[in-house]
Amino acid sequence: MTQPLMPKATAVWLVENTALTFDQIAEYCGLHVLEVKGIADGDVAAGIKGMDPVAAGQLSRAEIERCQNDSDARLKSSESKHKLPPVVARKGPRYTPVSRRQDRPDAIAWLLRYHPELSDAQVGKLVGTTKPTIQSVRDRSHWNSANIKPVDPVTLGLCSQIELDEAVQKAAKKLERERKKLGLSEDDTTLLPTSETAGRPADPYPAELEAAAGEPPVPAAQEEEKEREYDPDSVFAKLKDVTTGDDEDENKDQ
Repeated sequence: MTQPLMPKATAVWLVENTALTFDQIAEYCGLHVLEVKGIADGDVAAGIKGMDPVAAGQLSRAEIERCQNDSDARLKSSESKHKLPPVVARKGPRYTPVSRRQDRPDAIAWLLRYHPELSDAQVGKLVGTTKPTIQSVRDRSHWNSANIKPVDPVTLGLCSQIELDEAVQKAAKKLERERKKLGLSEDDTTLLPTSETAGRPADPYPAELEAAAGEPPVPAAQEEEKEREYDPDSVFAKLKDVTTGDDEDENKDQ
């Protein structure tokens, strides 16, 4: 069903001038029921002037009366007398309002951190930016990199959750195709299960590693010599004998 050209303005007029239910108005205008209720309460679209869909040729008076008598009926737009050309989707980055352009680096940082599988083209299409800007955020050469904080682009209003999910699913499928082409599986990048690692022997001792590397093992006698504990008295006694021998040699020379 074709939605009216000005959904909120049309909803304002229908709320003020008809007895249609909130569900009927919401479905016709493409709004949420709570949003239509907010219009009726004056909390939403307070400064919007209502637009008459009958005068605009989008609805007929008979169609409104039919739906007023039957709450289960749904409004149907009148057929346009003029055929409009189909809207062609514009290629390239989407238009971002000036008030939200300063939030794009934060959204780029969030996508690069939490969805690294997305290509630069996908990130640029979601946020409405260019590849040089994405690269500058990635390598922290952006002029405002000190103040960039990752923020969800859906929260910032730069894209919808549906668009983000579609891009992530598309990137995941592409990654899966490349993985199959290389003969890899998801198990190749995961840890081994406990059942396979529990029965393995412990790591060999350093001596066994040296022997396996081709280095000759240290003899047992040398190991015992290194591990022998010396008594302080015996050490000083040997030192005294050495000193006495040196003194006797000096006396003989004189």
